[in-house]
Amino acid sequence: MNPLLARLQPYPFERLRQLFAGVTPSPDHRPISLGIGEPKHPTPPFIKEALSAGLGALAAYPATAGEPKLRAAFTGWLQTRYGLALDPATQVLPVNGSREALFALAQTLIDASAKPTPIVVSPNPFYQIYEGAALLAGADVHYAPSVASRNFAVDWDSVPADIWARTQLVFVCSPGNPTGAVMPLTEWQKLFALSDRYGFVIASDECYSEIYFREEPPLSGLEAAAKLGRTDFRNLISLTSLSKRSNVPGLRSGFVAGDARIIKNFLLYRTYHGSAMSGAVAAASIAAWGDEQHVADNRAQYRTKFAAVTPLLEEVLDVRLPDASFYLWAGIPEAWQGDDPAFARALYAQYNVTVLPGSYLARDAQGGNPGRGRIRMALVAETDECLEAAQRIVQFVRQGR
Repeated sequence: MNPLLARLQPYPFERLRQLFAGVTPSPDHRPISLGIGEPKHPTPPFIKEALSAGLGALAAYPATAGEPKLRAAFTGWLQTRYGLALDPATQVLPVNGSREALFALAQTLIDASAKPTPIVVSPNPFYQIYEGAALLAGADVHYAPSVASRNFAVDWDSVPADIWARTQLVFVCSPGNPTGAVMPLTEWQKLFALSDRYGFVIASDECYSEIYFREEPPLSGLEAAAKLGRTDFRNLISLTSLSKRSNVPGLRSGFVAGDARIIKNFLLYRTYHGSAMSGAVAAASIAAWGDEQHVADNRAQYRTKFAAVTPLLEEVLDVRLPDASFYLWAGIPEAWQGDDPAFARALYAQYNVTVLPGSYLARDAQGGNPGRGRIRMALVAETDECLEAAQRIVQFVRQGR
């Protein structure tokens, strides 16, 4: 067996399953889960129709690089959304969802033979694929904490120079999971300067970019680079997906874009890895990337939902409307003394509502776990169900520990 597998930690949802083991939730309440960030809004019919119409492509092996029409759909969306003109032949690639691509990108980029051991810098809290991808590529992980008092901005200044000198890859998530924070241009400028100085690649995970609550949409890493004159997107790869944008998590479809040099090598890796996108999935993807009305409708549903739920939870939790994404990242009451797993377990037992302990999404580093004393709530179900869950949480907190 690959000895690096022993470095992997249990996935948050496995830890949650173990936390709830032996608990029989109250039969007085139907189960409501806010634990998993799986979109629940209906898939638009036109995407299903395009998938069905594309089934004829199952008779042929798909190209790893994707057909020209598919790549043109990616660059067309980037032009519409961000005003960017990328080369569909050299600066974009299809991927089977951003999760698959995040993992594969690390395997492409990390030089495990480097001495001392290379480092991947990850935000903390974070999406656990960042950690697993780094460890299985033979790197160590340095966790840069998100700071609550600064709208959960990552404290890049906390990373020592000797760590930056060993860093080969930095994962960025904007809008963030679980915090919902969006990186402003000034933060991008700082990160680009560090990349220029130390030579690391930035992987920008942007799968939540189309769910936002303010009039100004979230800034992309590619968009930030262009604003700063970095039109070659050197050492930058952005990753995005249709899962959240178009409510098709089972389609497993997205794309990466950026530095043509990295894209070329990533294509080489993917050719051997066997990760070509099915032609039927490509047909559905082309349709989805070419339509914005269903995205606006989806965003309006989330805005209505968060407007109903957030004020209720603000009465009993340390929480506010995020910049973007479909999560609420909430601090629990002082009576629980920062024990977010105990809070989640008791809430499940008494009110049959599932939330994810924040400490499960972070690591102990730099003197503490930045997820401790917080919970993540995924408001992915319909508004009425999320509102009922919020009302139960209010009752739970008010009854006291």
